[in-house]
Amino acid sequence: MAGAHQKNHDYHIIDPSPWPLLASIGAFIMAFGGVAYMRYLAGGSFKMFGLELANPWVFFIGLVVVLYTMFGWWSDTIKEAHEGHHTRVVSLHLRYGMIMFIASEVMFFVAWFWAFFDASLFSGEAIQATRSAFTGGVWPPKGIEVLDPWHLPLYNTVILLLSGTCVTWAHHALLHNDRKGLVNGLTLTVLLGILFSSVQAYEYAHAPFAFKDSIYGATFFMATGFHGFHVLVGTIFLLVCLLRAVKGDFTPKHHFGFEAAAWYWHFVDVVWLFLFFSIYVWGGWGAPLAHG
Repeated sequence: MAGAHQKNHDYHIIDPSPWPLLASIGAFIMAFGGVAYMRYLAGGSFKMFGLELANPWVFFIGLVVVLYTMFGWWSDTIKEAHEGHHTRVVSLHLRYGMIMFIASEVMFFVAWFWAFFDASLFSGEAIQATRSAFTGGVWPPKGIEVLDPWHLPLYNTVILLLSGTCVTWAHHALLHNDRKGLVNGLTLTVLLGILFSSVQAYEYAHAPFAFKDSIYGATFFMATGFHGFHVLVGTIFLLVCLLRAVKGDFTPKHHFGFEAAAWYWHFVDVVWLFLFFSIYVWGGWGAPLAHG
């Protein structure tokens, strides 16, 4: 009887799971709550079934559900790996899934680059369409002071490039079963990720233009802000890998969780290089620099 249940193939059929349904419910509540939150911030009303929903709580309830789903789903995935279910075929399909996810992220950033280049190359139409207080058929619009690309943005570029080097060091250490090198490399990567986010937060706090002031501010903050969010997500991703590395979860042959995090971090690095040269350097060329 035991032989009838013995696995003789590389595929793994997971047990019935609540996570896909719960993730869909959480995402719907979060999106619905996001609309209500924006109505709340604008001082408006958002009534449904006689209830006033213009408040931030619906959004945060959805966020909690999504975060809980992520924790539970990935915990189950780690458990499956420990039980030996991540065979050669399963690991290959996990890699395909991560590749498709990163490809979708690439298209997400293509949209923001498209918006920026459309506004900058056809600046007269973009400025007129937004009815901005800033004028002129030039980019950046006349009257805007831009951030010096060779100051904090260059500093953050160096930080991200160093972090990419550190995560590569950690990967090579893992492949050679060097546990100390793995932990040290991941620790430095996480610290550099936190430093990048801190510098960007300082830059945003002292930016000479606001999101709502002009099309320049809107496209700048949307592109760099979403990248900053991805850096935050990647830092958390690597922090989880660091905790797992300390516990001894990864082996030279089975470490896709870490590999996926490294792929994601390198993607974040590459996107930043495009942002730095297109938005900070080229996008602000010839405009007066903000001082202070």
